Amino acid sequence: MKKLGFGLMRMPTLDPNDPSRVDIEQVKQMVDLFMERGFTYFDTAWMYNGFASESVAREALVERYPRESFTLATKLHNAFFHSPEDRDRVFQEQLRKTGAGYFDYYLLHGIEASSYPHYEQFDCFRWILEKKQQGLVRHAGFSYHDSPELLDEILTKYPDMEFVQLQINYLDWDSEWIQSKKVYDVARKHGKPVIVMEPVKGGTLAKVPEDAERLLKEKEPDLSVASWAIRFAASLDNVMVVLSGMSSIQQMEDNLSFMDQFVPLREDEIALTRKVAEIINSQIAVPCTACSYCTSGCPMQIAIPRYFSLYNEDMRENMEEKGWTINFTNYAKLAEHFGRAGDCIGCGQCESVCPQHLPIIEKLKDVSAHFDH
Repeated sequence: MKKLGFGLMRMPTLDPNDPSRVDIEQVKQMVDLFMERGFTYFDTAWMYNGFASESVAREALVERYPRESFTLATKLHNAFFHSPEDRDRVFQEQLRKTGAGYFDYYLLHGIEASSYPHYEQFDCFRWILEKKQQGLVRHAGFSYHDSPELLDEILTKYPDMEFVQLQINYLDWDSEWIQSKKVYDVARKHGKPVIVMEPVKGGTLAKVPEDAERLLKEKEPDLSVASWAIRFAASLDNVMVVLSGMSSIQQMEDNLSFMDQFVPLREDEIALTRKVAEIINSQIAVPCTACSYCTSGCPMQIAIPRYFSLYNEDMRENMEEKGWTINFTNYAKLAEHFGRAGDCIGCGQCESVCPQHLPIIEKLKDVSAHFDH
């Protein structure tokens, strides 16, 4: 299996304010291009693209290609079941929505210290292995966002888990919060293949500061900035697939151009990514990946990731000199459809589901101080 996976999480939409309105015709073109080039791994989940992703997978992929010609992964998230019956209902609904008949890879979604007890309470690790015995799941595993110590505990307790999905990118490799290298090392210790998520960190590593981009372009003028991030993750031993949440045909074409005949990074290229990471880390204000887990339950309907993106852009600017940027207009336009950053009531729902463990409430105050005046 080729190392690039199509993440059906950030698909192109017909309405930027409604992620469920997926541009299905463009997705079909992307699926066709992906399959034509010999790539077969597709990753979806219950709540991606406003709960539409699994249905899109059916329409764009399952109904148009022989079942054995592709690999389909989906996930059970702890926020959407509160009993064994709920758990089974979600799984059956996923089979119905995708029309897949079975899942090649099925994951317990986003395990961390706060959600792990929920999966334990409802015996989900044993349950997913039962689905495998029934032929409804071919490979059982989980995605993970927490410490290397907890990952070691889980893999020790549940050795039958066949793989683990981890957030790995060169910006988070030595991060004290994400600890990409340390959790990767734990997975290797247990002999578990790794699926990589967020290799481009929600687009952060596709649009880097100018001085960082200059370094990359001087080294490889013909390669995109994003290519460095995906190639970094794919170069690691024991990595089975690197997921890319491609949202346009152009992104798809770019990724295929360097992953079709993949060549791992050399030592000097890896060293260059460390220099780029240092530059980015010195300038980024909020390390949000725009996964949008925080938005679906927000009582004030605040467009949290999009506001953080605007704020990050402005924090790279010399605001004392400029005073105003187009991001103020973009913020105002978003605020016509969503709650403003200053509308946050501090309920903490967002922080409880954030895979990056960000202090979202405090950061929204910073955003509000910047834009709400």
